[in-house]
Amino acid sequence: MLPVLPPVDESSLLTFLADLLDTPSPTGFSDKAVELTEHAFEKIGGVSFSHTRKGALLVKVEGEHKDAPRALTAHLDTLGAMVKSIKSNGRLALTQIGGYAWNSIEGEGCTVFTESGKQVRGSILLDKASTHVYGSKMSESPRNAETMEVRIDEETSSDEQTRALGIEVGDFVAFDARVEITNGFVRSRHLDDKACAACLVSAVQSLRRAGLKPAETTYILFSNYEEVGHGAAAGIPAEVTELLAVDMAAVGEGQNSDETHATLCVKDSGGPYHYGLSRRLRKLAQDYEIPFKVDIYPYYGSDGEAYWRAGGDVAVALIGPGVDASHNYERTHSKALTATTKWVLAYLLN
Repeated sequence: MLPVLPPVDESSLLTFLADLLDTPSPTGFSDKAVELTEHAFEKIGGVSFSHTRKGALLVKVEGEHKDAPRALTAHLDTLGAMVKSIKSNGRLALTQIGGYAWNSIEGEGCTVFTESGKQVRGSILLDKASTHVYGSKMSESPRNAETMEVRIDEETSSDEQTRALGIEVGDFVAFDARVEITNGFVRSRHLDDKACAACLVSAVQSLRRAGLKPAETTYILFSNYEEVGHGAAAGIPAEVTELLAVDMAAVGEGQNSDETHATLCVKDSGGPYHYGLSRRLRKLAQDYEIPFKVDIYPYYGSDGEAYWRAGGDVAVALIGPGVDASHNYERTHSKALTATTKWVLAYLLN
């Protein structure tokens, strides 16, 4: 007989998710998001945690059995940028963190984090942003690292004035999340992969409130370098026997995923995931009547693959909520978040 799944506190899930989305964490600058997540587990209680040398958070949840430990992973780092150079007009040229199209961040608000701790607000714009000045040149101009810049909200018109503010090459730049929750939809940047991090926190919260333990001792790695390809390459304990990566599902033309379902990804750009573990997850979703889809993502990689490429010799599978407009201004639905959390609970308890 299957264990009964404990209820998911959707309100707490969404509250934590909103707080996490509002905590800037571009890859390489994710300490505050790690701290927020650690604090959430401190409030839940009954788990232990540590940090990897790379700064990721590793949570340990004791299970009913200890003979075949498992792991799950989600990432806290997001897309972002760094200051590449300070231009002669006082504006900032950027270098990308993660893979996104430059046009997807045009017009976005941002924060520059200086070495001294000062935060400077700004906007990401085309260098020919005024229609009344540049006319058709604005629409015809390519969007790339050479044409996009940060207009900082300070009185500066030279590189000397900008440097006097404490801004320098190498400073991190975080894009505004612009979180909005309405009619069950969650609209924000960086749902990849903070949506899934929130699902994992919520799943452990549900277990603890119900006085339940996972079937096997379970590690949860909240990685911090996924967007640049090596998040879970290190940090998964050696005794782990299988890994479930929890990351967003790609929604769009030709895809089977949608915003109200969880998705099992059976193949992405790195190849197929483990057939046996994927079948087990599919059966769990069917047995617990969890609304899910099965899909293949053409331009996608996960922390599960990073672990495999680093030599990890365990079965790896991938699930996650459907997210529209990935690596852009994203959107999902609370139905997908709840379904993903229930799927994680089903996996943990069986």
